[in-house]
Amino acid sequence: HTHDDHEGMAHTHAKTPEEFASLENPFANDQEAIEAGKAIYETNCVACHGAEGMGDGPAAESLDPKPAMLADGAMMGDLSDGYLFWRVSKGGQMEPFNSAMPAWEAGLTEEQRWQVISYVRTLADDSMGMDMGMDMHMDDDHADEAHADDGH
Repeated sequence: HTHDDHEGMAHTHAKTPEEFASLENPFANDQEAIEAGKAIYETNCVACHGAEGMGDGPAAESLDPKPAMLADGAMMGDLSDGYLFWRVSKGGQMEPFNSAMPAWEAGLTEEQRWQVISYVRTLADDSMGMDMGMDMHMDDDHADEAHADDGH
């Protein structure tokens, strides 16, 4: 793995440490956990990762590397629960990431970390549907509006 940014917003991914590799989210698709995770996300994660998980929170501008785009369905689909739990727990202040992401194992319980992962998965689900034109909740007019004002 190199430290070079490849393909623009791509992030460095490392091999999940063995102790995390086989973990599965006990709260996957659990609506109550998703709601709890949303509250945790809005308190702790929005400043960097942004309200919609686009990596565009108010603190993101000054960060290098930039916060991960958690709404990137393709990226998130490739990441295991164990990988996400590792990254949330240990943060990014280590090789090869060298990011500003705090280690949340000190501030959030194991249950809370899984809840926030459950919520973050819904951010990617929503955007993946829109990007691929398969979101059944929106007609085409609204899908265009959602992309029109993101500043890119």
